[in-house]
Amino acid sequence: MGAGGNKNDVNDDVCKRVPIEKPPFEFSDIKKAIPPHCFERSLVRSFYYLFIDLIMVYTCYYLASNYINSILPKSLVFIAWPIYWYWQGALFMGLWMLGHDLSHHSFSDYEWLDDAIGFVIHSSLLTPYFSLKYSHRRHHAHSSSMELDEGWVPKRKSDKLYSEILNNPLGNLFLTLAKELAGYPLYLLINIHGRKYDSFASHFYPYSPIYNDRQRGQIWLSIGGVVAFVYGLSKIGGAKWVFCIYGIPWLVFNVHVIMITYLNHTHPSLPHYDSKSWDWMRSVLATVDRDYGFIFNHMFKHITDAHVVHHFFTTMPHYHQVEATKAIKPILGEYYKYDDTPMLKAFWRDSKKCIYAEPDEGADDSGIYWFRH
Repeated sequence: MGAGGNKNDVNDDVCKRVPIEKPPFEFSDIKKAIPPHCFERSLVRSFYYLFIDLIMVYTCYYLASNYINSILPKSLVFIAWPIYWYWQGALFMGLWMLGHDLSHHSFSDYEWLDDAIGFVIHSSLLTPYFSLKYSHRRHHAHSSSMELDEGWVPKRKSDKLYSEILNNPLGNLFLTLAKELAGYPLYLLINIHGRKYDSFASHFYPYSPIYNDRQRGQIWLSIGGVVAFVYGLSKIGGAKWVFCIYGIPWLVFNVHVIMITYLNHTHPSLPHYDSKSWDWMRSVLATVDRDYGFIFNHMFKHITDAHVVHHFFTTMPHYHQVEATKAIKPILGEYYKYDDTPMLKAFWRDSKKCIYAEPDEGADDSGIYWFRH
């Protein structure tokens, strides 16, 4: 089983299966191909990106709160607010990605500083910082595992709700809308698309099986950060103000979080593995780089178009990842997966084609799972 034709009626070249045989290169070969400066973290440069993001978020807020209702004619107000909501939500996503980088210790050489800034950023976006930091590290340690991955674990055919009841155009539309509108908060609250645990798993529950005893104090702190921010919001303005200025952009940000994380790890050409066949190199190679366009690739800190190299080197700063990706592509060859399908089209296509995962017919013991629809 390798890069042969997909048996799931997926004939597009971009959906051609990636090879799964042992690659002809080692991790050391990949690292040697990358210029050494790509691994260096610059505190000044990292703060530059942080300040740019904060300035843009504040500028959008200032213009919306001071000018939309007071200066624009009513006919333009109904256009201006959606524009604000969309771009502020995208800027929230860029800021959240900096929090993600901070949790990976790719911002500076000082982990205490990374955690302090990341805690403030993620709390302001209703994300429990340390809770997500630890579950996300587990995701990187077990990516593409059918049993141990912490995000976007494929459903199985035995799950009739997905493989039969909702496996139709109307069901796909319902799942897509539900995934986009509620997927991120439900993941934080009840681990909806994470791995299965024997007891209740939640990023807001310090005694969740996701965490060990040493981490539980930081989970309480993370919850406190989110609660404190919500309390602060309630004191700043009324419900209408909070909804218009913060609430709707936050919902747009949620849409971006789900779309990006889903598309980085869900593709008709990518396998998943169970314990019989999983290894770390396979897990990294079962990720995909996407093109969201120049503006969004930069705004989202290249988690979109340099995700493969991020899984190889999680502490590499985002501003070096594109250069590093170009350096390793000749080494990876056909093991490198890239898809430049427009993101909305790709999300709809992959949502339809990646309903559940099963081994190929006659290969039930292979430990290798491919998406079906």
